[in-house]
Amino acid sequence: MLALELFRSVPRYAAARAITAAGSVPGLLVGPLAPVRLLTRPEPQVRHDGWGEVKVHLGGICGSDLGAVTGSTSLYFAGVSSMPCVPGHEVVGTLTRDVEDLTAGTRVVVDPVLACAARGLEPCEQCAQGLTNRCDRVSVGHLRPGLQTGYCSSTGGGWGERLIAHRSQLHVVPDDLSDARAVLVEPLACAVRLAERAQVQDGQTVLVSGAGAVGLFATLAIRRLTPAGRIVVVAKHGAQASLARAFGATEVVQPAEALRGVRRSTQALTVETRLPGAARRYDQQYLLGGVDVAVDAVGSSSSLDLAMRATRAGGRVVLSGMPQKGADLSPAWFRELDVVGTYASSGEAFPRALTLAAEAPLGDGIGGEGDVLSAVYPLHRWREALDHASSAGRLGAVKIAFDPRQR
Repeated sequence: MLALELFRSVPRYAAARAITAAGSVPGLLVGPLAPVRLLTRPEPQVRHDGWGEVKVHLGGICGSDLGAVTGSTSLYFAGVSSMPCVPGHEVVGTLTRDVEDLTAGTRVVVDPVLACAARGLEPCEQCAQGLTNRCDRVSVGHLRPGLQTGYCSSTGGGWGERLIAHRSQLHVVPDDLSDARAVLVEPLACAVRLAERAQVQDGQTVLVSGAGAVGLFATLAIRRLTPAGRIVVVAKHGAQASLARAFGATEVVQPAEALRGVRRSTQALTVETRLPGAARRYDQQYLLGGVDVAVDAVGSSSSLDLAMRATRAGGRVVLSGMPQKGADLSPAWFRELDVVGTYASSGEAFPRALTLAAEAPLGDGIGGEGDVLSAVYPLHRWREALDHASSAGRLGAVKIAFDPRQR
């Protein structure tokens, strides 16, 4: 089958990290330095009961995928992934064979978490509680290590023509839900989990730091699934701001104005910290008071720093974007913040996400006004696709995907 393959290369990984640290260079990170190649490779094989093969219709490009390609992902994840692998964990496709109660030809989306059931193991404590996203066995069983489809060399991924998935990972797509909406179900399921972890109480004020796909879907889920009051979204670009409002934001602010905007809306006090004789770039501000809940939807040090500096004492900070660099944790200590992570999805997140995908203003086409799926590329145009995804916000895009059926 034709697929994109991510492979380990220490020199390329080091070079990509160096370029990323120096700043974005359009086209360079997905050029000759990228640890990605397009090739024909054997299809992943179904070797155990309960597994089926999925013909991929669309495979989304996630920020975590870009992190793996550009070398910005933490080495923390190296032990729970296996290479070479086919990336892509946001998938809609069609079953090519019967799988238990599902028949060939059924259209499905894939929950990518490779938990105990997929690995042929008795449920660990987390899986027994339905918290499959916290599975303790993602490095053992009859699969190679891999926290998700797309990071496991045994299963294939959405950036290829075929992948294999366990019945526990498969969710049927309603006939009236387009592929353009269905490919958004997995990131929407992550947003549903985020809304659960945020524990927003009636009328509370929420800050969403970042308005890429993660931040926009977080805004949507918090507005639709919680009793939040004001939702303030930090967005860099005009298209992001428009979608944030459509998804339920009360107020949208630029990054440079974010703290000031939160101060106004919450009547908080501002504390300024200045180092005598230092350049102004070392000046900082934080709030006494602020939002009740803040969501870091980027994973950068600046995004997390803003979330913590804008949250009231005793408030909650939710880490949704995959962390890349450290941040100053002083606010968490001084203001007794609850800092919680949210990873993937579990429980009823996928059924709820399917409902959101059907009802939310996501658009039904590709690349039109109001369409969250901004562009689709064939596999052989992978450099162009990844470059588009890495510059999505600046280009007015949200979600980019591959269609392996295109030639």
